[in-house]
Formats: sequence, structure tokens, C-alpha cells
Amino acid sequence: MLNIIVEPLSFEFMRNAIIIAILLGILCAVTGSFLIVQRMGLLGDVIAHAVLPGLAIAFYFGVDIFLGAFISGTLSTLVISWIQSQSRVKVDVAMALVFSGFLALGIMLITLLKSRIDLHSFLFGDILGVTVPDVIRTFLITLLVLLFVKLFYKELLFYTFNPLGAQAMGLPVNWIYFGLISAITLTIIASMQAVGVVLVVSLMVAPGITAYLLVKELHQMMGLGAVIGVISSIVGMYISYYFNVPSGAAIVLVVTTFFVIALLFSPSQGILTRPEFANRSLKILRQLRQLRK
Repeated sequence: MLNIIVEPLSFEFMRNAIIIAILLGILCAVTGSFLIVQRMGLLGDVIAHAVLPGLAIAFYFGVDIFLGAFISGTLSTLVISWIQSQSRVKVDVAMALVFSGFLALGIMLITLLKSRIDLHSFLFGDILGVTVPDVIRTFLITLLVLLFVKLFYKELLFYTFNPLGAQAMGLPVNWIYFGLISAITLTIIASMQAVGVVLVVSLMVAPGITAYLLVKELHQMMGLGAVIGVISSIVGMYISYYFNVPSGAAIVLVVTTFFVIALLFSPSQGILTRPEFANRSLKILRQLRQLRK
């Protein structure tokens, strides 16, 4: 049993992958909780695809592609806010438009600029290919985002649940929004290499929504979500190693399994723990007994 745990750790690429998976499990749960509470889960998907134009341009000019991704991802959210504030268009429609527009622009720029971006890696990630500098960068991003949440937790909490009230109280809501979007964008950029843009939203939403079914407070949701994210990331990496399956997909499937378990058996919100379900089950059992007689 001990050998099963220790054997993957003998390889440097597995050690790097597990470390970065743990960091992302924490990071995605914390930032994803704000998206869940604000009912903006689709925003993560928009940002994840909107970084593609920035990647293409940064790669063409030879600058850090993560800088290009950050600028492009942040710009997409500003465009969504601008459309929403300047028209009657609802936020979900604006997100759908920006999502498709930025993705199309990214594909067009890759073709025109003859960029050598690996779209397969961009879509599905390559966590086993991470290096020590990647781990250090992800650690710094995690530290920066957690420090931001810690320092401005009260303001973020107020803005998340009552943005109009926060504005009326004189809080700098525009800066709070920009800081939150920056944290989400950094999380997505850090997660892209691990799971790719196809699965990054699942990693951001699933741990938080699982915790949401089990606890009531936002800070509890972030803490429990981080624990679920870490456990899912470690278990997913071991499944990937022993069954030779994609690491990102394995991590997401594990955390999705946790969500299904919570959905069914949560003490307060579980489908199978509701009083009406128990009463219905008793009625069915009684009917079956009568049929047998």
C-alpha cells in the first residue's frame, strides 16, 4: 500500500505535477466561490477562451505569453461590463457574445500570425510537462490571490452579496471588481497548463459548489472547497499515473464525483436525505409488501 503512494513521487515530473495540482486545488476553490455566489460561473469559461488572442499576440512579439493572456482575459470582462452598462443586453448574452468573439479572434490571429501555439495543449492542458519555474509561478500566483482575498475579504464579501449597497456605502466598487476579475484571470491562466481551457471551469466551480451543498458561510465554502480541490487533485494525479489516462480529465472527474455524492447525501440539501424522499421511500416499501401478500 505504501509503495502505491511513494512510487509516483520518485519521478520529478510527478512531484512537480502533484505540487501544482495542490496549489490549483486551493486557488480554484477560493476564486471559484465568488463566481458561484454571484451566479457568474459562465464568466470563468468566457475568460478561459478569451485569453487566446493575447496568447497569439504575445507569442508573435516574443513576450511572456502569460502577460498577453492576462491582458486579453481582463479586457474581455471589461467589454462585458461595458456592453451591459451601455445597453439593455443582459449579462449572459453579453458573455456569450464576448466568448465567441474573442475565441474567433484568437483563432484568426493564430492563422494570420502563423503562431506555433499548441492548441491541443491549450484546450486540454499538459500538467505532466510542468517545470520548476511553472511551479514557482503558480505558487506566487496562489500566494498573491490568497493575500488579496485575506486583506480585502470584508469588502469582497459586501460587494459579492450586495454590490449596490457597497456602492452606496462609498466602497470603490470598480476597483473591487477589477481586483476580483484579475484574481479570477490569474487563476485561469495558472490552471490552463494543468487542465486546459476545456476543463478549467469545472475545476473552478466543482469544489466550491460541492462545499456550497455542505456549509452555509462563504469562508467555510472556500475552506472546504480548497480541501476538496486538493484531495481531488491528488487522487486524480494518482489515477492518471496508474491507469494512464489524461491527468486534467481525471482530476475533474474526481471532483465531479465528490459533487454527486454531496448532491445525493448532503445532510441539509441532499436529494436522498430530504424528508419527502424518505416518506416516499416508506410508501413504496409498504406498497411492495402489500403486493407480496
